[in-house]
Amino acid sequence: MTSPNLARPTESSRTAPEGAAPRLSRAAAFAMALSAGALAANLYYAQPVVALIGADLGMSPAMESLIVTASQIGYALGLVCLVPLGDVVENRRLILLTMAAAALGLVALALTPSLPLLLALTLLVGVASTAAQMIVPLAASFAPAEERGRIVGNIMTGLLGGILLARPVSSFVAGFAGWRGIFLLSALLVAGLALAGSRLFPARRPAGRERYGTLIRSLGRLFLTEPVLRRRALYHAGLFAAFGAFWTGAPILLLREPYNLSPQWVALFTLSGALGVLAAPVAGRMADRGHSRRGTLIAISLVLVAMLIAFLGTHSLAALVVAGILVDLGVQANLVIGQREIFQLDAAIRNRLNAVYMTTFFLGGALGSSLTSPILERFGWQGVAALGGFFPALALLYFLTAERRG
Repeated sequence: MTSPNLARPTESSRTAPEGAAPRLSRAAAFAMALSAGALAANLYYAQPVVALIGADLGMSPAMESLIVTASQIGYALGLVCLVPLGDVVENRRLILLTMAAAALGLVALALTPSLPLLLALTLLVGVASTAAQMIVPLAASFAPAEERGRIVGNIMTGLLGGILLARPVSSFVAGFAGWRGIFLLSALLVAGLALAGSRLFPARRPAGRERYGTLIRSLGRLFLTEPVLRRRALYHAGLFAAFGAFWTGAPILLLREPYNLSPQWVALFTLSGALGVLAAPVAGRMADRGHSRRGTLIAISLVLVAMLIAFLGTHSLAALVVAGILVDLGVQANLVIGQREIFQLDAAIRNRLNAVYMTTFFLGGALGSSLTSPILERFGWQGVAALGGFFPALALLYFLTAERRG
């Protein structure tokens, strides 16, 4: 149960109480899924082209993963500072304003002439891209409890599709228009979806009236007092650290000896991860049927097995492809199960629950990404694979002990 010292206002959606709110139209759900995917993709466009960005702006190879880390840190900041506002501010307006900020930041990022400015703008775009995590709780607010896993899973399919397609799209576009072209393309996409959202997204006026400082301070209390939230966030932090390490390091490996692949061939490789999007609806239905623990165990095990297979990736492209598929399947399944579980806790504070959950595991992802380049330079690809295996192993150990106590 949530700590009693947190305010518990009754949620409202237009004028309807929780459970009686009108269902999402198909057009609205589709637009929300596309928007969530387009926003989340902004965090991953840089992953397969960090070497190109670094070469253009004079960045040393050991520091290239800082570009990915900056976007993830920005996302974590946005989760803490912006997403909780969804519990007190009209949701559609908040989402559209944040999307507009993301579009403007992407244009500036595509035109930046210097490395320090690029890192600052990458951070800013990461902050604004958290509109994706305002969309998911909004969709959950229009879903009956018995269907929440399915509906959240469908929206997450769009979000995860954006994440998984970002890498191949970025590589393809970079091969023809340079690395700046992908950010301009994203700016146009986000701006167009914001215009569509202004007509299609449902309005939701939460009844919460907490001051901003109180709202933000409550996040720490939620982490400490909600054991389900804490466990789910830490499980996924371990998996997302492995995800960040694998997908930051693998494209760099493929651009070098012995592979020497072009950006277009790297794009084809990163398409292997797109199969992970299939895990979202399946995991949502498993959770609705009461199989959350079994699904979590399977998801963590998939990522751990993937990183063991990745050890063979120095001289086996097939091993890297299989590892990429398994990493994304496990990560996406666990993400959906975790969100379904935390959204069951308290309807009035879903944005804060989601903010704590996402911030925790994105910090794990930032840690994995930030360590990748220096470890790759010093210990080679097998050092990255060992790093990627260490985090899900910790998550599995925590799962086996924490769930038994729970």
